[in-house]
Amino acid sequence: MKYNNPVVCGFYPDPSICRVGEDFYLVTSSFEYFPGVPIFHSKDLVNWKQIGHCLTRESQLPLHQSKSSMGIFAPTIRYNNGRFYMITTNLSVGKNFLVWTEKPEGYWSDPIWLDWPGIDPSLLFDEDGKVYLTGTQNIFSSEPMGIYQAEIDVETGEILTERRLIWQGTGGAHPEGPHLYRINNFYYLMIAEGGTEYGHMVTMARSEKPFGPFESHPHNPILTHRSSASPIQATGHADLVQYSDGSWWTVFLGIRPAPIPFSGKHHHLGRETFLAPVDWNAGWPIIGAEVDIEMDGRTLQLEERGHWCCKDDFNRNTLDYSWNFLRNPAEGSWSLAERPGWLTLHGSPISLNDVDSPTFVGRRQQHFDCKVSTLLEFSPTHEGEEAGLTVFMNERFHYEIALGIRDGVKKVFVRRRIGSLWKVESEHVYGQESIILSIQADAKNYTFSYQQPCGESTILGSGECSLLSTEVAGGFTGVFFGLYATGNGSDRSNTAYFDWFEYTN
Repeated sequence: MKYNNPVVCGFYPDPSICRVGEDFYLVTSSFEYFPGVPIFHSKDLVNWKQIGHCLTRESQLPLHQSKSSMGIFAPTIRYNNGRFYMITTNLSVGKNFLVWTEKPEGYWSDPIWLDWPGIDPSLLFDEDGKVYLTGTQNIFSSEPMGIYQAEIDVETGEILTERRLIWQGTGGAHPEGPHLYRINNFYYLMIAEGGTEYGHMVTMARSEKPFGPFESHPHNPILTHRSSASPIQATGHADLVQYSDGSWWTVFLGIRPAPIPFSGKHHHLGRETFLAPVDWNAGWPIIGAEVDIEMDGRTLQLEERGHWCCKDDFNRNTLDYSWNFLRNPAEGSWSLAERPGWLTLHGSPISLNDVDSPTFVGRRQQHFDCKVSTLLEFSPTHEGEEAGLTVFMNERFHYEIALGIRDGVKKVFVRRRIGSLWKVESEHVYGQESIILSIQADAKNYTFSYQQPCGESTILGSGECSLLSTEVAGGFTGVFFGLYATGNGSDRSNTAYFDWFEYTN
């Protein structure tokens, strides 16, 4: 049976995976978004359901005024003796830490902060009870580049042995994303090299001892699309797992440049999670043929994937796991209880242009061709007050269709912000309180429209997807569709109500 890549679409990079019995758990990076480190569950490695986040409290994830593409980098998830452990870096505070739980869909512990520099920490629970912490060089010092390791006490976070450089990779840039495995009689060290762009690759070494010396895989890199014309690019940062039938698989990140002929390479969905089979030859893992959009599932017992449709009526007392805030949300900025059946957003002086915590609730764009819509009730009274729907890459690159006061009149308008340039593309006077705002996306453009409830739709403007791509906007994240409210510098109270949000593809 065939399966389709990516197995987790949209901005879900740096995947790490572990198996517990017949169940698989996967986590990814979340950078400046809150809650942090989404966690997924699967039975077949292909169909993943989000079951929560590892970091749901500000005490676990301080992100105030975190720069874009800072925050949480490259988590690792491991299971040992009844506990799940997640270890990661919060680059906004410059520290590594771990949390643990016995129920991955539930409450995770407060952070155990580590006296351990670098990024991309990983854990190996060895057969003799020792635990190895593996990571990168101190990126804020002149420490030689490479992969460093020590023993750790995961109960206290104490580093028990000398910090040692164990491998510097094959010569590619930025050796990072290490994972150490004990498989049969060898310790296998898998890392990423080449940078997390189009030169990305996975390399491997092995040793009979956990601290080496490590022998490089004779066919490194074992995964890369750096010289490929594949629709999947920048493959790397992988993690290994064994399926219940004994076969081996790897999850890894990759990107899908927008399929637009002669337009150059631009990707705006972010780095996504892919899956590929792993074979073994003479004691070495081989990731065989080039990874494609459609892959042979081999012996995976694949569950049937349902039709994609997502409509949130905001009828529950908690937000769906797909929703995120930009950094730590301000207390009282949003509510599902204030007006039952509606998402209430209280605008603040902070705008989408600020490196701060605007009143914003967003979810990832996961498909090139899709449409999002929302019904908004908003009665602004002062200049600058606005609420609406945004396509958001970061504070310097975003588009929105919104309702607000402009030139003393209530209008619906489309605005584009590209770096230091911004423009109101189009605006119409709109006197009603309720409005349906929509964004239709394809691989090339976003098209913005509005309508009165039960009325006809009016197209108001458009914007190129490529201008929100990583190649233009920079960073490590992907595009979000967001609901927002702001006073654009004014602290007057302005409240927006969203009745529903629908995402279809």
